Amino acid sequence: MPNQSPIWSPNETQIFESKMMQFARWAEKKWGRSLADSTALQAWSIEHTAEFWESVWDYCGVIGDKGERIVIDQDKMPGASFFPDARLNFAENLLQKTGDSTAMVFRGEDKVQASISWDELRALVSKLQQALLAEGIGKGDRVAAMMPNVIETIAAMLATASIGAIWSSCSPDFGKKGVLDRFSQIEPKIFFTCDGYWYNGKSINIEDKLAEIVPALGAKTVIIPYLGNASAVANNLPNAVTLEEFTGAFEAKEITFEQLPFDHPLYIVFSSGTTGIPKCIVHSVGGILLMHLKEHQLHYGLGEKARMFYFTTCGWMMWNWLASGLASGATLMLYDGSPFAPDGNVLFDYAEQEKFTFFGTSAKFIDAVRKGGLNPAKTHDLSNIRTVTSTGSPLAPENFDFVYSHISSTVHLASMSGGTDIAACFVGGDPTKPVYKGEIQANGLGMATEVWDDEGKPVTLEKGELVCVKPFPSMPIMFWNDEDGSKYHNAYFDRFPNIWCHGDFAEWTEHGGMIIHGRSDATLNPGGVRIGTAEIYNQVEQMSEVDEAICIGQSWESDVRVVLFVKLAAGVKLDEALVKAIKLKIRTGATPRHVPAKIIAIADIPRTKSGKITELAVRDIVHGRAVKNQEALANPEALALYENLEELTT
Repeated sequence: MPNQSPIWSPNETQIFESKMMQFARWAEKKWGRSLADSTALQAWSIEHTAEFWESVWDYCGVIGDKGERIVIDQDKMPGASFFPDARLNFAENLLQKTGDSTAMVFRGEDKVQASISWDELRALVSKLQQALLAEGIGKGDRVAAMMPNVIETIAAMLATASIGAIWSSCSPDFGKKGVLDRFSQIEPKIFFTCDGYWYNGKSINIEDKLAEIVPALGAKTVIIPYLGNASAVANNLPNAVTLEEFTGAFEAKEITFEQLPFDHPLYIVFSSGTTGIPKCIVHSVGGILLMHLKEHQLHYGLGEKARMFYFTTCGWMMWNWLASGLASGATLMLYDGSPFAPDGNVLFDYAEQEKFTFFGTSAKFIDAVRKGGLNPAKTHDLSNIRTVTSTGSPLAPENFDFVYSHISSTVHLASMSGGTDIAACFVGGDPTKPVYKGEIQANGLGMATEVWDDEGKPVTLEKGELVCVKPFPSMPIMFWNDEDGSKYHNAYFDRFPNIWCHGDFAEWTEHGGMIIHGRSDATLNPGGVRIGTAEIYNQVEQMSEVDEAICIGQSWESDVRVVLFVKLAAGVKLDEALVKAIKLKIRTGATPRHVPAKIIAIADIPRTKSGKITELAVRDIVHGRAVKNQEALANPEALALYENLEELTT
């Protein structure tokens, strides 16, 4: 059961001054509604869809022509259309600010530092735009990038968006097949990449990989200098130039922003692809802008004074989410490399030195800091941080405690959940409500999120499928190469017609918050009882003997048995006493049904490039099925550890 006492609560001043309530008071005057608190605001945002999204456009100051109609066919999923008459440009909205104040700061581990002002950013985007146009790039053309999270990556994205071309990116640690599985589907005309990158204190050379990728893509290639070897790398590749050569002929001038329909393609992002070739999910100019403005400003209070950090690579949708912070005038804090190089303090050093106000990271990072015995609250001045957000996987209850006891006792800790599929969140932070340990605080504004049982009925205080029963602006406009829309339909609307079924196993709590129990397709089903894997992880990963765990259901004797693999801390052995201790921890912290039938020590746990553990891949290996796309994994060699295990034959 959740802790009945909140772990943090905003005071009356914080509630009144929050951007969420400022917006509510503004909307009250505009529409004559009674919006006394965030609960009333949430209800209005769902019941009066057109009023709400028009208000987000106006209140957040979107640059563009809104048009007459706000939403049409809103009873159709897919099929609804927001702002069908609008014209706008994504890059124009992110580049509103001018002057010599800082737009972005970059750190590459402890090796590289850089920053850029708003005027300097506009100048770089101008030159990149002119270079793209000189190559014949125009509306609808694809521009791909295999890049670290550096300033130039965001500038290249903005230049791409300014002319109505479509951006797609991954990180340079992707293998050759992983890159080609993604980008060969979308046939880019320009390919941005780097001369290498830093990770864990080492420079990583990618020339051999590029020698195979670049000819296969057949695109004009632009090499961004990072390790100082761009010219040599470009000289050894066909149709490749350095960034300096690409933009050198152009002087900065006023940027031309192509005015585009609201649903014009902006990004192509990819599913993790561990069960086949990654799906190419296409997101729109207006949908991404409006959703991110709503989340950044109303849920997290971002504005011109914000110094916004998210630990992410360019292969995770949180990079796209971070980049949109420019639209609120925030200064972006970029980082590339290991979050533990040279040690686990590196991000907190960065936060202290650059006075972060917003610190975004993954649940796994917080857990690793806790298990590393760090205490940033004592070793660093983190007093400027107002908000800490966590996503990627459920944040365990003990890590809520850890944030408040060892990072900051005053922050708004906002666990959030959404996905690449929507490039945004279904549920997340509410600065006007208490934080309860282990829970995501609230529904996102404008998101008609519900939990349904197997019969399609909404439930509370009961586990079920996370669904969204009304359309929202950042629904994908399509999947690439899905001519009849069948792949898109089958991904989200096959189980419950006209209802978005997201694939998360979730539960509304008595506080109006949500607990995510894991992915539906990884849900365990011993004896016909559905169990979320996160419920097991929340218990076993509290133990100092266990670094990490992964849990699957193994088909066994006409049923399913729960198998738990544990990656143990250094020097720890899985003896009978530890097995008993793990089972007792799970039995008392969860239920007897959660206790695994088998507990097996394992040396490594496979995970995707964005750091998520891959239960489905392990389940396939255990059952003798091939994992179709191992290139989607950061450590595919780990899968071999799960093959033909003798412990699973009895």
